[in-house]
Amino acid sequence: MTIADWLMITAVLIGPIISVRLTRYLDNKKEIRERKLNIFKTLMATRSYTVSMDHVMTLNKIDLEFDKKNKKEKDVIEAWKEYLDLLGNKTISPDQWVIKRIDLLVELLYKMAQVLDYDFDKTHIKNSSYSPMAHGEIEEQQKALREGLIDIIEGKKIIPMKITNWPSNEQS
Repeated sequence: MTIADWLMITAVLIGPIISVRLTRYLDNKKEIRERKLNIFKTLMATRSYTVSMDHVMTLNKIDLEFDKKNKKEKDVIEAWKEYLDLLGNKTISPDQWVIKRIDLLVELLYKMAQVLDYDFDKTHIKNSSYSPMAHGEIEEQQKALREGLIDIIEGKKIIPMKITNWPSNEQS
């Protein structure tokens, strides 16, 4: 047998193994990117509804999917840490807190956009989401209803009653 024959046998035996390993590697990389992309897309879609369960649960996935060994991804994790730190901060006035929260969320989304090769600038991220006023009104009404019901259940408020038609003793 010649060297060419041995090379051919080796190629026939090793080729499929290399092919399968390469396919698995590429599929794994694609899956990792898809999970990061899902986080980004969900946060972008819910950036006007930051108290929604989807938004909150997705924020909590950042540490799981972004790798601090990668320079750009480390920037995402650092932006998330800064945002998370603010979310628990009760020392800032509410007006300043809201402004800073928006700025830090925009920064976080911007860093993610860079990692995922989206060409969004911070102005676009901040100003290009749609949130109908009716959603805010509904949320405020639901909050008022919940708080009122809790006050009634806890005995802090009573349900006012007014009798408009007192039954009479006369029977017609």
